[in-house]
Amino acid sequence: MTPLIDTFDRVHDNLRISVTDRCNIRCFYCMPEEGVKFQPREEILTFEEIERFVRIAVTMGVRKLRLTGGEPLLRKGLPDLIRRLSAIDGIQDLALTTNAVLLAEQAQELYDAGLRRLNIHLDTLDRERFKQITRRDDFGRVMNGIETALRIGFPVLKINAVAVKNLVEADIVPLARFGREHGIEIRYIEFMPLDAQGIWDHGKVLLADDMIAMLTREIGPLREIPDGDPRAPATEYEFADGKGRVGFIASVSKPFCLNCNRIRLTADGKFRYCLFAIDETDMRVLLRTGAPSPETDQAIANAIRQSVKDKWIGHQINTSKFVPPPRPMYQIGG
Repeated sequence: MTPLIDTFDRVHDNLRISVTDRCNIRCFYCMPEEGVKFQPREEILTFEEIERFVRIAVTMGVRKLRLTGGEPLLRKGLPDLIRRLSAIDGIQDLALTTNAVLLAEQAQELYDAGLRRLNIHLDTLDRERFKQITRRDDFGRVMNGIETALRIGFPVLKINAVAVKNLVEADIVPLARFGREHGIEIRYIEFMPLDAQGIWDHGKVLLADDMIAMLTREIGPLREIPDGDPRAPATEYEFADGKGRVGFIASVSKPFCLNCNRIRLTADGKFRYCLFAIDETDMRVLLRTGAPSPETDQAIANAIRQSVKDKWIGHQINTSKFVPPPRPMYQIGG
């Protein structure tokens, strides 16, 4: 087996798979409130197609999977896909990112199917600000989902919070305190230019260093956790009193492109070597051309390898050369 290595010697073993572009909330930095056009269902990959793609990717060194959306819990029969993927020899880690609106109803079935890692998107613990951000009144359902997941005993549960300047400053410390109380790592994500409405600019980014200063001032000193995964997107810290962890995904202020190990498959079967990629490779066409065979599988493997070989050095957000991707986050996959 030859691993997926690009021309900058980055090894790619982490595959993010979007299972739907549909979502049941409307975060202003991701989707318009009205008039969203979703992919026709016949253009969305089937579970069989996703499983086949993963099996091919595993032969090329992929070991970690994350299921995303849109909102993945909207995909009917998702536990069946989790069972299929967790049974593939070579997969060492399978995770799910969700907004948790539907989690309380599905958490047990997901756990029974083999899921053990959850990342929950939640920017605030304030119901009114939640409504402002998501344009939906589902805060209670999200909290119920978190409580249910904790009660079931998911061993890894993290909260992802998007940090938009002049909006969520009041939420940074309460989220960290919530995480300390419940044993949940909070991950703060700098606001990135992936929205559908072109509202992003540098001035709206709440920087990781500023958030660290807030937490240090209000809760206590933070110390960076040594020996972390150098290819992980988050820089992780623990509070000096030993109670609680936080992480920062500083894609804007401290890009980590040179350590990137991630590749992506969209719900409609487009393969992307970067979240911000301009170009995509159409894997759906390859998956639906001819019956599965060593020859058609090899064509898919060749396309994966070529795309990784073509991967650029990085997204260049902080330069005049940056061009936003033509598709917003909900279509690409979180």
